Formats: sequence, structure tokens, C-alpha cells
Amino acid sequence: MKGLKISFSFRLLLLFLLLMVSSVIYAQKSRPKFKVIAFYTGKNDRAHVSFVHEANQWFAETAKQYRFSYDSTNNWSNMNKEFLAKYDVVLFLDTRPDKPEQRVAFEQYMKDGGAWIGFHFAAFALTPSDFPQNWNWYHNEFLGSGEYKGNTWRPTPAILRVENRKHPAMKHLPVIFKASPNEWYSWQNDLRKNSDIEVLVSVDTSSFPLGTGPKLWEIWHSGDYPVVWTNKKYRMLYVNMGHNDIDYDGGTNKELSFTFTNPVQDKMVIDALQWLGKGRR
Repeated sequence: MKGLKISFSFRLLLLFLLLMVSSVIYAQKSRPKFKVIAFYTGKNDRAHVSFVHEANQWFAETAKQYRFSYDSTNNWSNMNKEFLAKYDVVLFLDTRPDKPEQRVAFEQYMKDGGAWIGFHFAAFALTPSDFPQNWNWYHNEFLGSGEYKGNTWRPTPAILRVENRKHPAMKHLPVIFKASPNEWYSWQNDLRKNSDIEVLVSVDTSSFPLGTGPKLWEIWHSGDYPVVWTNKKYRMLYVNMGHNDIDYDGGTNKELSFTFTNPVQDKMVIDALQWLGKGRR
């Protein structure tokens, strides 16, 4: 009887240990690998608003598949040290913080090893406009691009060239790929002359002419146009994509294109997130 009691107790102990191990494994599998927070405004151009709505849905769905958490907010007062400390990667979906204290908090977050991806309008700055170039660290040092110079119109696909396929965000991309329709930006500063900036993707010459006008300067026939780059002093990526096509001319304001419907381009964003998310601060 004594042997039976020991055997029964031993089996209970084994069962308890198995349950403990299983719960630990489950907790590890269910815990997000990293945490992402997206800031947006979503009040300006319909094309930018369309992208914001699309991005919030796409990132939420992608988070489930790749085991990261995704939150979004249009409350820019959350751009503070305490709030940012909860997240591994920050996204700017359309605009940028405007208040001095918010800008200080973001700059410090990045200098402390935080990670960031900015899309399309997040880099826009033009003086005079509603978004003047009044943040030198962000536009000249961090992004390196300076002020907005011009753009193509209408939103059209472009043939893009990957310049460094060894970069973690580029490793699964072909050398040449076709992007989703977009309004493509050009910049005041020459990014090639900035030793801190590494251009990762640019417009391939086979894209020209790029744009349909009707204004002649909205059609590019030649030139060098970086569209994805990183600043090697920070953990960041700027992606020029983020302007869906809208039926302005027909007056319906119907969405004519979307950004996250391109498997190659989507993979670039996913790989970029995983690259930035793994480097915990």
C-alpha cells in the first residue's frame, strides 16, 4: 500500500509539472514578440484618410499572423515618454507631431533606441503650408530629406529598384518590382550626399514617364527619386507609399486603389517590422 501511495503521489507530481510546463509554453506562444503603436490624424486629404483606414485594418490582421501587438491612436498627446516606453515600434501613418513637447518625446525615444516607420505624408514639410518645415531634427537630420519639392499626379504604379537586398527589410524582394498606385514625392535635399542615409529603394528608369498630369511638372521623365530609405544612426525606415487613388475627377470620391494589396510591397513592410521589432530597447 505504501508503494502504491508513493506511485500515485509521483504521478500527481508529474501531472502538475506537465501542466506547469504547458502553461509556460502557451504563455510564451501567446505573448506578442513586440509591440507596435501607430499614430495618425486622418483628417486631411481623402487619399491619406483612405490609407489610414486601410493601414489600421491591415496591420491589425497582420499582427495576428506574425505575433506582434498593434495599437493605433489619433491622440498625439500620447506622444510622451511614459506612453512610448510601452512600445517597440512607432508608426506615423500620415502626419507628424506638432507640439514642442511631443517632438522632444519622439526625438528622445529614437535616440534611446526606439524604432520607427513613417509612411508617405509623414515626411511632408513645405513652408508656407499647413505643415511647414519647422522641425530641423526630424526633416533634416532624422529623415534627411528636408522640405517637399514636388510630386507626380495622378497616383500611378511605379517600377521600383531595390538597391540593397542584404538589408533585413529588403531580403525577400526581387531587384525590380511594381509598386501599388501612389503619389510619388521628390525632396529638396539630395539623400545620396548624406552619409547617414542609405537609400534602399528608388524609382527605376523603366518607370518614365511617371505620372499622367495634367500639369506637365507632375510627370517625371528622368531623374533620381529615392522612395524607401533608412538613417543608419537610428532604427528607422521611411516608406513613400501611402496615398490611395481617389475618384476626384468623377466627383464620387470612390477609392480606386489601395496600398496593401501588393504581395511584394507588403512583404517589405512585414520584414521591416520584424527587423525593427526584434531589436528591443
